[in-house]
Amino acid sequence: MDKLILAYDIGTEGSKASLFSSAGVCLASAFLPYETEYPLSGWHEQRPTDWWDVIVQSTRTMMKDSGYPPELIAAIGITGHAHGCIPLNAAGQVLRGLVPIWSDSRSVDQVREYFEKVDPVQWYRITGCGLPPAHYPLFKAMWFRDNEPDMFGQIHKIVGTKDYINFRLTGEIATDFSYASGSGFYNLNDGKYDESLLGAAGLDSKMFPKIVPSTETVGTLTPAAADALGFPSGTILVVAGGVNTVCKAVGAKNTKAGRLHASFGPSSWVGASVEKPVMHDKLRPGTFVHVVPGLFLSTMGDFSSGTSFRWIRDHFCGDLVAAAAAKGVPIYDAMIHLATQSTIGANRLLMNPCFAGGSSLDPSPNMHGALLGLDLVHTRADVIRAALEGIALNLRVLIDAFRGVEKVGDRMCVVGGGSINPFWRQIYADALRITIEKTSIGAYAASLGAAATAGVGTGLIDSFDRLDDVQTVESVENPIPENAEKYDRLLAIFKKASVFLAEFGDFWVATENEFQTSEVEFD
Repeated sequence: MDKLILAYDIGTEGSKASLFSSAGVCLASAFLPYETEYPLSGWHEQRPTDWWDVIVQSTRTMMKDSGYPPELIAAIGITGHAHGCIPLNAAGQVLRGLVPIWSDSRSVDQVREYFEKVDPVQWYRITGCGLPPAHYPLFKAMWFRDNEPDMFGQIHKIVGTKDYINFRLTGEIATDFSYASGSGFYNLNDGKYDESLLGAAGLDSKMFPKIVPSTETVGTLTPAAADALGFPSGTILVVAGGVNTVCKAVGAKNTKAGRLHASFGPSSWVGASVEKPVMHDKLRPGTFVHVVPGLFLSTMGDFSSGTSFRWIRDHFCGDLVAAAAAKGVPIYDAMIHLATQSTIGANRLLMNPCFAGGSSLDPSPNMHGALLGLDLVHTRADVIRAALEGIALNLRVLIDAFRGVEKVGDRMCVVGGGSINPFWRQIYADALRITIEKTSIGAYAASLGAAATAGVGTGLIDSFDRLDDVQTVESVENPIPENAEKYDRLLAIFKKASVFLAEFGDFWVATENEFQTSEVEFD
């Protein structure tokens, strides 16, 4: 039997282990969740130990259920969520039980300090980092330095999510160009860490891992890692892999210049493969180095589309969760079925999904989400429909911005959990005014991208071009003109509401100390 490729996808809500053939076909998979902690506003933290534990558990579950012998696995490719900042000491131990993930934005003071010395526009032009700066590891490391100096003094290396797992697998510390390009101090033109940007932050490049191509072998499984996973040691090659955003693009056929895709997950992104980074000082699309040599991936995204929908689930749908579990029905399908009882506009209810703060395209990073127009007549179906439509309208803002800076076609391949349900895909098609194409890969796009880095790197897959042959189109949703016109009118109100929410968020940031009064004591 042909050799197999094992892929790991460390996502925001959990981790997935998947087995792929050398033809790129997914043979088996297992997903397990983990929690994100939100102890303070702007703090989004996870436990690296949870990532490793889930990697081990999902691997053992998948291998047992699939029946494939471990001896068939030739290579491992891994992808993980971006902008990780995991501090390790010289012994390789994590110095913080909880670490900030990509969406963490606590380092606002460090951002302010940094841009008193560095021109923010020039920083963007060098790095292509289009998110609000506090999300990038450059500023998270500065926060460690300023707020946890004892811990900071013990740091040997700061690594990203998938690079930490690669370290646990091989004992080797390295990153790849796609992940490094989301650090906040990588020079897109020079192809390396920018010493001047690091110097302005008071940081040393030696604190960060060496950069290798995504397809390069980092090492082989250590005896400890092999024992934990139930694999033979020293025989399975582990490649560097790539950042989740880019690997998901690879799995969505976005492997050639000019192609477009969208990822609908905990966060949502629109991305285009380009030969040169797309730069725009106002709109600020973010750019990663592609795992495909010679390309970049320019993206625009939000922070909390899927996580805001999960918030609706957790706070409004407890009984649906239990009922769906009893029937063996996916909870999100049950929620979306309920939303079909509402109408376009959710019975005059509008939701802004920026529950994790504003992106670079929003009027302010201090804005947060809202349900607007609540009335006693509204039902849970209206709330769920408003969430679906709010996520879609927010993406419309993103794709319209992309249309202004890059040639965008009228057809878009979509992947991620939000692409599975046909009702939601139709809302996307109508609200975005674009034809939505769903392929057979779907929620496995990032895993396929990770597997491709391992396959190409070890010669099991000829090239990234082979991935086109793996995909079959399963569904196409075209915009319905009358629906699209209604969403165009809603979009105008959505944008006005975003301006108000930005002003509201800025107000609370400016007056925070005034409202932090002591409690009144009563006799």
